[in-house]
Amino acid sequence: MSRILVTGGAGRLGRSVVAGLAEAGHEVISADRDAVPDGTFPAGVKQETADLLVPGEAFRLLERTAPDAVIHLAAIAVPFSAPEDVIFSTNTRLAFAVVSAATELGIGKIITASSPTVLGYGSPAGWLPESFPVDEATPPRPWNAYALSKLIAEQTVQMFAAAQGDRIRYAAFRPCYVISPEEWAGAPTQQGHTVRERLADPALSAPALFNYVDARDVADFLDVLLRNMDSIPNGETFFVGAEDALATEPLAALMPRFVPGSAGRAAGLTGTSPAFSVAKAKRLLGWEPQRTWRTELAHADQARADETRAGETLVGAVAGPATAGPVSTGSATPGSQETK
Repeated sequence: MSRILVTGGAGRLGRSVVAGLAEAGHEVISADRDAVPDGTFPAGVKQETADLLVPGEAFRLLERTAPDAVIHLAAIAVPFSAPEDVIFSTNTRLAFAVVSAATELGIGKIITASSPTVLGYGSPAGWLPESFPVDEATPPRPWNAYALSKLIAEQTVQMFAAAQGDRIRYAAFRPCYVISPEEWAGAPTQQGHTVRERLADPALSAPALFNYVDARDVADFLDVLLRNMDSIPNGETFFVGAEDALATEPLAALMPRFVPGSAGRAAGLTGTSPAFSVAKAKRLLGWEPQRTWRTELAHADQARADETRAGETLVGAVAGPATAGPVSTGSATPGSQETK
């Protein structure tokens, strides 16, 4: 068991990462500007509030909590959600502050979150990779402040790895479009649409090239990464995504509609194949994602059906057995008093 500090632990991805690592047996500390309500995390998770942009605050936090490992998630997480200079400054300062403080304190394992957007897809000037699926060897070509800030976060851990040798282990990971557990049940995703809406209208998922990942799979990945960092090359970067595309049609058919000139390169993306490969994580770590949109939407449908049946059973129990004479005021048509 490790003592792990997660920055940005109160965020969409952070909540699942904190919970998943705690459930895997680690001692977890969530650090964010604001704490989440009691009961959000599993028992035993500690919360720390801190503004990591304040000079020296990252060092003070890490010195006080003394973790064995740091996972840095804190950032402005959505491109163009703030002025470009604010996104760039905030994300690069956060990454450098946390990684440098952890290094100075000699914390043995340091991981930072990056993003698939470093590749540059969606550029107004056009974008095409050399081939599909893209992987860690695909050259980065960031075209906005968010993507550039994430590439610099990767380069930050690589810089420290080059300076420290194997004394401290570093890694970066690029989580695909994160879907948190409640979003399978219908809560809005990061861009404001539900998962089912993104599946029904390919134009909604096309900007992310139909990539996605369940937040719990990211937590599982980080657990496996932490356990294997001593046995892999230092400073590695990994894509973390589902093994299928967030689409109901093969990407060989969809990609040319949204990425001009991609028909030939995407021709191999048949069946449910995604545009992003996680083969490196499989090869070096033995990690594989366990969840797909098909399995998770089926689970959500089953949970909804179970809840409906439970509500109907409760209504029947309150109504009691039928008696002769006038219709009881406790009777109800199925579903008329569902509790959802």
